[in-house]
Amino acid sequence: MNEPRPHEAVTPIQRLVRPFQEFADLEASGGLLLIGCTVAALIWANSPFAGSYFHFWHTDLMFFLLVGLEIKREILVGELASFQRAVLPIAAALGGMIVPAAFYLFFNHGGPGAAGWGIPMATDIAFALGVLALLGSRVPTSLKVFLAALAIADDIGAVLVIAFFYTERISWISLGVGGVFFVALLAANRAGVRHLLIYAILGLGLWVAFLQSGIHATVAGVLLAITIPARQRTASRAVLTSNESPMLRLEHALIPWNRYLIMPVFALANAGVALGSGAARSVVAPVSLGVICGLVIGKPIGIVLFSWLAIRTRLAGMLDGIGWCQIVGVGMLGGIGFTMSLFIANLAFGEAPALETAKVGILLASVVSGIAGAIVLVKRR
Repeated sequence: MNEPRPHEAVTPIQRLVRPFQEFADLEASGGLLLIGCTVAALIWANSPFAGSYFHFWHTDLMFFLLVGLEIKREILVGELASFQRAVLPIAAALGGMIVPAAFYLFFNHGGPGAAGWGIPMATDIAFALGVLALLGSRVPTSLKVFLAALAIADDIGAVLVIAFFYTERISWISLGVGGVFFVALLAANRAGVRHLLIYAILGLGLWVAFLQSGIHATVAGVLLAITIPARQRTASRAVLTSNESPMLRLEHALIPWNRYLIMPVFALANAGVALGSGAARSVVAPVSLGVICGLVIGKPIGIVLFSWLAIRTRLAGMLDGIGWCQIVGVGMLGGIGFTMSLFIANLAFGEAPALETAKVGILLASVVSGIAGAIVLVKRR
């Protein structure tokens, strides 16, 4: 038989794009697992064993290395790879951050909850793409790619917000040490070093330095991801497994762990809210109202408005086969903040009572946004 061997049938572009395809395929089951862990956290936090829940969880789990790898791949070969393709999702993401923050500050400006303005700026890429995956063929692939690019651009904004606005103190000595490690990582990339262990060792030093510097260590995960080589090794014998770039090897290894362990455990550790009369009152508190209005109303308004402005000014073109109703649906799905919003809420409020109030708003807003977005997209079909 003259059928091509597997390594001959896969082009370089397919190798680079394949992680997104695998990532999207994992979203449906990963999203369901996240929902299950969220429900479990709520049941646990409201059970007779609630004390064990609030006593047990003290550690935030970081998944920003994978976020950085996704950002890098999207910039190299995805929707952010060229100016023309990047304008629309970046404009949409920008609107989806500015308008929700404005809604939040409308309720909390000058009040004790003002520090939480970054909470409704975030979009949970796993949940949002998970909803699209569950809708199946009702949603065109181009819309899924647009949402992924928008959410990744949103992640870039979230990382910058964390770095510049949720840092209480800066140790310039530690930051300088971190800079040395980052330069060493860049030098290793430039020198053609491809062994992931080298990047792991230098990355550990980078993470510790950032941890001591006062700048949130999540930024170190993104910076480390940027330095991981993305190019394939040129070899005479093209064997897919050995010729694959370190970036793709690492991303392939991290995606299942992130989807099926890290994010579900993060949800289990952070989504627990003690419900009752206190939670009911929390819904109308300024912090919760700001989060709910920011995610449910501000997100779709910002995404649609800034998308319209980009297209109106001819900086970007409308996606093929996509109508404004579908953009509205994506804007609503952008209001699923969940894990990223919970993460920023922890940074903003720490152990303060406002954290529980913010959690109530995040959970309610994410549920409403997910259901509303799904209904709009199904009706459009």
